[in-house]
Amino acid sequence: MSQSRLIGLLATVALVAACTTGPGATSTAPQATGTPTIAPSPTGQAWPDRLVIGFVPSREAAALVETIQPIADHLTTELGITVEGYVSTDYPALVVAMQTDQAQIGAFGPFAMLQAVDRAGAEIILQSERNGSATYHTQFMTNNPDRYCTISPPVENERESNINPGTFLNCNGTERGPTDTPEGPIGTEAISQIPDGTGVSFVNETSASGYIFPATVLITSGVALEDIAPSYPGSHDGSAVAVCQGANSDAADRVEVGVSFDDARSEVAAPPADCSLNEDVVVFAYGPEIPNDGIVVDGDLPDDLKQAIKQALIDYAESEEGNEVLGTVYNITAFADPNLDALQIVRDAARELGIE
Repeated sequence: MSQSRLIGLLATVALVAACTTGPGATSTAPQATGTPTIAPSPTGQAWPDRLVIGFVPSREAAALVETIQPIADHLTTELGITVEGYVSTDYPALVVAMQTDQAQIGAFGPFAMLQAVDRAGAEIILQSERNGSATYHTQFMTNNPDRYCTISPPVENERESNINPGTFLNCNGTERGPTDTPEGPIGTEAISQIPDGTGVSFVNETSASGYIFPATVLITSGVALEDIAPSYPGSHDGSAVAVCQGANSDAADRVEVGVSFDDARSEVAAPPADCSLNEDVVVFAYGPEIPNDGIVVDGDLPDDLKQAIKQALIDYAESEEGNEVLGTVYNITAFADPNLDALQIVRDAARELGIE
C-alpha cells in the first residue's frame, strides 16, 4: 500500500464527511425460537412474535446489560412484539448472531454495519447523530506529553458525561468545550513522533475509530504498523485505561499511545486506582472524520416491520427518557437516515489495510 494512495483516501474521507449531515460481554445470544406470528402485515408477510436486538460494549460490558433494557422495552411496546436485548462479545460475534437468526436488530459501528450487510444480508436503517453531527473521529492519547505535545502544551478541558464527568487534558489544538464537537484531523503532525517499538493500544481490528482509521493515519505519518507493539483491550474505555496504566509502568512493552473515540476517558465507569485518567492521559491528536455508527435489521423482515422499528427508534431518541438512555449507552442524541455513500469510505479504508 503506497503512502500516496492512503493520503488520497484520507482526503476523500474528509471531503465526504464535510458533505454529510451534521467504540468483554457477559451473555450468550439467546437462541431463536421457531416462527410463531401475531398477525399478517399489510404486505402479506407475518410479523414474528419475538425479536432480539444486539449491542456491543464500547465500555465495560456489565454496565451495558442493564442500560439497554429500556430500549428493548420501548420496542416491545411500540411494535407489539416481545423484544429482548443481547450484549455480544464484539462486532464479529454480533454479525454471526444475525447470520444465524439469533438477533434480528443490531447496533453496529460503521465497518461492522457493512460486514452485517455483506455477511448476514442485513439492511442499514439508521445512523446515529451526536449533537447534530453524523461523523466522529479517533482521538490519539498518550501518557508522555513531553514527546507528543509538540504544538501546544496540555490544557484542562471539562467533559460532561453520564459515566465519568470531569476535567481532562488535551494539547495540540484538540482542546474543546464540554459539548463541542470539533472536526478532525487536528494535531496529527505529532503522530510522526511515535518511535519504533512503542506500545500502542487499539480497540479491536474491526473498530473504525479504534483501529481501521487510526492505522491509516499512522501509516501516512510514517509509522509502520509492523514497527510498533500493538495491544487490543477490546473496548474504547479499556484503551484509555491502558494508556493511563502505562504512565506508571516500567515494562518494556508498556502502552505509551492509545486510540479511542472522542472522549472515551469520560466513559470509564470504574477508573483505575493506580493512575489518573484526568492527569496521566493527554489527548494530542484527532484523526479524520468517520461516518457514525448505526442500526441494521435482518433483511428478510417484512418491510413494514423494518419501517416500524426505524420509526420507533427515531421516536425514542426524540423522547426525554430515550435521549437519556441512548446518551448513556452510546452518546447518541438522535437517529437519521443512513448515508450509504459516506459508509463506502469506511469500506475503502478497511480494504487498504487488507481487512474484509
